[in-house]
Amino acid sequence: PQRIYYLSLEFYMGRTLQNTMVNLGLQNACDEAIYQLGLDLEELEEIEEDAGLGNGGLGRLAACFLDSMATLGLAAYGYGIRYEFGIFNQKIVDGWQVEEADDWLRYGNPWEKARPEYMLPVHFYGRVDHTPEGVKWIDTQVVLAMPYDTPVPGYKNNTVNTMRLWSAKAPNDFNLQEFNVGDYIEAVLDRNLAENISRVLYPNDNFFEGKELRLKQEYFVVAATLQDIIRRFKSSKFGCRDPVRTCFETFPDKVAIQLNDTHPALSIPELMRILVDVEKVDWDKAWEITKRTCAYTNHTVLPEALERWPVSMFEKLLPRHLEIIYALNQMHLDRVAALYPGDIDRLRRMSVIEEGDCKRINMAHLCVIGSHAVNGVARIHSDIVKNSVFKDFYELEPEKFQNKTNGITPRRWLLLCNPGLADVIAEKIGEGFITDLSQLKKLLDFINNETFIRDVAKVKQENKLKFAAYLEEQYKVKINPSSMFDVQVKRIHEYKRQLLNCLHAITLYNRIRSDPSKSFVPRTIMIGGKAAPGYHMAKMIIKLITSIGEVVNNDPYVGDRLKVIFLENYRVSLAEKVIPAADLSQQISTAGTEASGTGNMKFMVNGALTIGTMDGANVEMAEEAGEENLFIFGMRVEDVEALDRQGYNAQEYYERLPELRQAIDQISSGFFSPRDPGCFKDVVNMLMYHDRFKVFADYEAYIKCQGQVDQLFMDPREWTKKVIRNIACSGKFSSDRTIMEYAREIWGVEPSATKIPPPNLPRD
Repeated sequence: PQRIYYLSLEFYMGRTLQNTMVNLGLQNACDEAIYQLGLDLEELEEIEEDAGLGNGGLGRLAACFLDSMATLGLAAYGYGIRYEFGIFNQKIVDGWQVEEADDWLRYGNPWEKARPEYMLPVHFYGRVDHTPEGVKWIDTQVVLAMPYDTPVPGYKNNTVNTMRLWSAKAPNDFNLQEFNVGDYIEAVLDRNLAENISRVLYPNDNFFEGKELRLKQEYFVVAATLQDIIRRFKSSKFGCRDPVRTCFETFPDKVAIQLNDTHPALSIPELMRILVDVEKVDWDKAWEITKRTCAYTNHTVLPEALERWPVSMFEKLLPRHLEIIYALNQMHLDRVAALYPGDIDRLRRMSVIEEGDCKRINMAHLCVIGSHAVNGVARIHSDIVKNSVFKDFYELEPEKFQNKTNGITPRRWLLLCNPGLADVIAEKIGEGFITDLSQLKKLLDFINNETFIRDVAKVKQENKLKFAAYLEEQYKVKINPSSMFDVQVKRIHEYKRQLLNCLHAITLYNRIRSDPSKSFVPRTIMIGGKAAPGYHMAKMIIKLITSIGEVVNNDPYVGDRLKVIFLENYRVSLAEKVIPAADLSQQISTAGTEASGTGNMKFMVNGALTIGTMDGANVEMAEEAGEENLFIFGMRVEDVEALDRQGYNAQEYYERLPELRQAIDQISSGFFSPRDPGCFKDVVNMLMYHDRFKVFADYEAYIKCQGQVDQLFMDPREWTKKVIRNIACSGKFSSDRTIMEYAREIWGVEPSATKIPPPNLPRD
């Protein structure tokens, strides 16, 4: 079969025990067995560490995709890095984020199997020698890549795929070559330098930090993986094992490489290097093979997130790859120049090499020219990709550009985390929805069914009680379980606008204070997420949230009508607890900035209602469920563009809206930081004078929309009917659907629903 290789620098897997039991159909059996041993399975599950080898959406998407590819019976492999330290653990100390190393392997990892027999060399540095026999990359430093395999079971289909993660190992002669005669001890200690490559995950979400160690990580995973792919291609029955050389004509028919963002972009020059320098394939033929093999997924349009590596770093670290990139770029620019004679500015815009004070390699441009398919991750994002980010490339090759709206696996994000809801659904429509989520549409027949309405509401209340108990036990915070659970959990970033949420919380607080006898819909506002350690503004946002909580939660006038809680150390295993308990899901990024979002889909399928902007997949969620069944507010992409042309002036909103002014003045004056009145001056200054994400422009519409949320929440029956409608219309957002589209439209394979016979039965 054609093999699919999903290359990603992140796989945010979370815990594996329960997921394995669910997919093997063993949960009840294990539950019973463990119970008979006098143990509690849930207690056991809480002991497992999360595999936190990812930052957020991009890494979690890779994990969902692995589950769906196995469930659809595809011959797919996930390839990445086995980081010794994953995403940091977040502690909150005095309201500030403090990072702690995530030593997740401390007690070992029972799910992985080291495969030293497949260890491979990876080369760095050195120089290029052009000889009559061809090009040689010589005098390199070698690091060994040790593979660790983790099984990826499909859902009850006896398919088990593999996630192979590489760990860096120094060769035994490392630094012990002839020139290093004297210091044996020093040389052995220096092995750490090589092994640091797989030491730690870079903790940036949607931000590019051009560090040499990160570039080494990117090449490390690519070089090891491509050797593995080619070894497997040659040894398979379809690779014609010529004594001279294997014929690579059929390579793209047997191998599909999907690049998860530009992080594995070096696959393109590396595959060229192997084909041309090692396998002696003709350059043009090699380029055709490379393009037909690779496909690229774009994950963001934020300029600060785009990878632009200094040429000087490449020159030192990967000299041959730099030569290849220059040659590919020349070929590409010659083609553009022929089609658009005299359009010098177009050549500059489309070049892989950016000229300037520091010459840089634009990895996104490299991916676009080196792939046969380029996709965005939600319809609105794919449109932005075509019409702005890669506009010139789209004009050149429109057929390359596609959309593949993201999805989530219903196994982890419904069955595993919300068994109560899954049971209530299965009772009405059977279990088919687990592998065909579009079947949730059948729930529309029960929208007015009183018992079903009651059952759905009951499951939500039970989930809320359970989460409230967890918060009390873990963090000693008492919350009102009959209040609205208003949740925003995601990485902390200015574009995601946690600050807009803060302004609403302050406005609500001020309204309660100014009229304490009035009746208010009680709310528990929960905000959670990690800030990149070097992102000052994100860390200030966390401090602001915790400071608002200090004031609001201890004000006797407020009582339990309003609580503001910061959820510490948000991660996959915490998401599995909070999402099923949420009433309201906040998806409030500035229109045109959130490529897709996937948390939005998890909340939808778990029976929360969404308050959000027309951004990312929210647009398609509103289309599926009907815009009137979500709380949509604020500027659309067109409005944002119009405001940019006109010039955004925050001052104007500040002067016109008294509640906004009051909130900003309180933050500014130290009302929320009495011990350090100037604490939030940077935040206020940003909001007033250089807010790229236009928080004030959406404030009024947001507050008004939140009022409509309150209105509906006071009518539990109508609220629950909207919830059911949302669940019923969430079927599109299964990663099974997403992967079927990738398979048919990019990889050229048909997914199979056939169940492999179990190993204890004889094969046909």
